[in-house]
Order: sequence, then C-alpha cells, then structure tokens
Amino acid sequence: MTISKQVSLSTVILGTFLLMGCVMTEKYEAEKARGLNFQRLLAQEEKRTGELDNELKRVKRESSEMEARNRELTAQVQAVREQMARVQEEADAMREATALEKKAREDLGRAPHPASKPKRAEKNFLAQETDQLAGKPESVAVDGHTPIYHQVKPGETVFRLARKYGVQVEQVRKWNNLQDDLIEVGQKLIVGYE
Repeated sequence: MTISKQVSLSTVILGTFLLMGCVMTEKYEAEKARGLNFQRLLAQEEKRTGELDNELKRVKRESSEMEARNRELTAQVQAVREQMARVQEEADAMREATALEKKAREDLGRAPHPASKPKRAEKNFLAQETDQLAGKPESVAVDGHTPIYHQVKPGETVFRLARKYGVQVEQVRKWNNLQDDLIEVGQKLIVGYE
C-alpha cells in the first residue's frame, strides 16, 4: 500500500470520525434539549400541583365554614319553626277567647234588663248560673284533697294547662264543669288536687 492510499484511507477514517462526532453532537444536543424540556414540564407540573394543593386547602376551609353556617341556619330554622308553633297556639287561643267572648255577649244579650231588679233568690240563682257558664270550679275538696288552682293567662288553653300539670284534658273539664274548651283570661281553674 502506498502512502497516498494510506493518506486517503486515513482521510476517510478521519472524515468518518468527524461525521460521527457531528452526528453524536447533534444527538447529544437533541437529548439535552429534550431533557431541558422535560425539566421545564416537570417544574410546571410541580407548580400546578402546589396551586391545586392550595386550592384544595381553600375549598376545605370554605367547606368547614359552610358547614358551620349550615348548622347555624338549621338552628335558626328550628327556632323559627318553634316560634311559628307558639304563634299558632296563641292564634288558636285567641280564636277560643273570641268564641268565648262572643258566647258571653250572647249570654249577656239574653240576660234581663238591668232596670228590673231581681229578688235575692234570683240573684243567687243568677250568680250560680254565671259561675257555671264561666266554668268556675267548685272549691270542695275531693276525698280529703284540696284543689290546686290556676288563674288563666292570655294565650293559655285547656290543652296547654292539662299538659303543663300532667293531667287529661277531660279531667280538667270535669273538675271545672266545662262544657267545652273555652276559657277566659283571669278565670280560676282546678288543675289538680294535693
């Protein structure tokens, strides 16, 4: 082999190495760019994960605040329902009082004219009738027990009094000679015996 052949062979080999070096450099640069791109994407994902964690913490905090607000509103709704029930009971009591007042006016309309003075016996009879109409209880002790009285206040009903003193409505009616559940403010009722 001659020197020229050796030189050309060396040139070809060196050229091949150079080309291979350039190709390798390109591959290296491409891999480096891909690695940098991957790192950038990874950093973006880590940033997004941090933002999502913060969002989750905020949502949890708001959720606990909403639950507390919900409990508060539920308590308010319950209080309003109880108040509505009381108002309904008071309205029922007012209706009862109105009916009783109407009945009393009708009874007074049937009473004799005040100009005609009744005799003493008639006065006693009228007093007894009035007491019975008003549901005035008898003050006689039952089986040696003394009666417990309650003076009716605005809004009270026979049902409420029976519930308050732990007795049956029918028993309160019987003790007080009541024909119905109409009672009036200031009326004294027997609600039990000692």
